[in-house]
Amino acid sequence: MAQFTVSLIIDGDTFEVSGGWKWEGQSGTRVRPTGFDAPELHAAGGQAAKEKLTRLILGEQVDLRTAHKVDRGRLVCDVYFKGKYLADYFPAYK
Repeated sequence: MAQFTVSLIIDGDTFEVSGGWKWEGQSGTRVRPTGFDAPELHAAGGQAAKEKLTRLILGEQVDLRTAHKVDRGRLVCDVYFKGKYLADYFPAYK
């Protein structure tokens, strides 16, 4: 797809991008990366996962690549940061 700037971290595996994405007639700002599933905010480790994602990509450019679907308003796609698959930064959640 293209490069986007991360504008908000929702939790450990959902974030928003500025400018928004468009895919197959749908559009939005929320992204759910493929390849890992961080704990929910209310679960053990959830806040730590959000903090790690925040430190890593908030305000940074990410590449949104192969999109798979839109789920609950989030584009589920392969995300890369500095050329590396985002899920590889979170091996504990694979």
